[in-house]
Amino acid sequence: MSCLLHISDTHFGTEQPEVVVALLALARDHAPDLLVLSGDVTQRARRWQFRAARDFLDVVPALATLVLPGNHDIPLFNLAARVFAPYRNYLEVLAEPLEPDFESDELLVLGVNTTRPQRHTVGEVSPGQVARVADRLRQARSGQLRIVVAHQPVRATRDSDLKNLLRGHEAAVRAWSEAGADLILGGHIHLPHLRPLQEVFPDLPRQVWSVLAGTAVSSRVRGDVPNSVNLIHYCAQDATPCCTVERWDFGATGRFLLVQREMLPLQRP
Repeated sequence: MSCLLHISDTHFGTEQPEVVVALLALARDHAPDLLVLSGDVTQRARRWQFRAARDFLDVVPALATLVLPGNHDIPLFNLAARVFAPYRNYLEVLAEPLEPDFESDELLVLGVNTTRPQRHTVGEVSPGQVARVADRLRQARSGQLRIVVAHQPVRATRDSDLKNLLRGHEAAVRAWSEAGADLILGGHIHLPHLRPLQEVFPDLPRQVWSVLAGTAVSSRVRGDVPNSVNLIHYCAQDATPCCTVERWDFGATGRFLLVQREMLPLQRP
């Protein structure tokens, strides 16, 4: 049995200390094999904000971490840095690769850097990135849960979020579905969801699930949606592999509470 803790949009610089403490407690309770942070690690890509994020990652009780940059992790007001060294603070202070991956007996998790320094919030996936991820997915072992992580979403549930969709996501979803992806994780819009992608791409060769996390610890919550994270449990030992996605929201008790659990049917050859 494997456990993955999926968080997003921490926006260090706007973090709430009590929520950080609660998130660390949740991680201690579940001892995840992997923590995935799907972008917008900081609020304004400043070195002190990356140091705060690094301090958090160093104490979170997970066996491994996989971190992606988001659009907020590129300087906004320092135009020279944005043009000539957009990832300097990310790479020097956070010391995380821009396109990380993780592999275990039960998990294959592939990160895609969808930020583009020439743009502000709009994300994009290139044909080369689509092909690279598809090639790795085809090499997955039969018992592995196959996960792709990007910052911007590949599915919107509200018309107001259509502008936030990842550019190039249509080709990516089709290619990754054909190559064997099970889940595509993301964030960006601070609105958690769990949706089957065949609802909007009915011609997909196999089902893939869009899994978004809300903002994990930041005060920049969206409307009445609280700080929210996901726990993903996977067991490959049974005749039919089992994947369960849980949504945990920060509550009035000062802890993250389970508010939704769904068992996902996985399609296998």
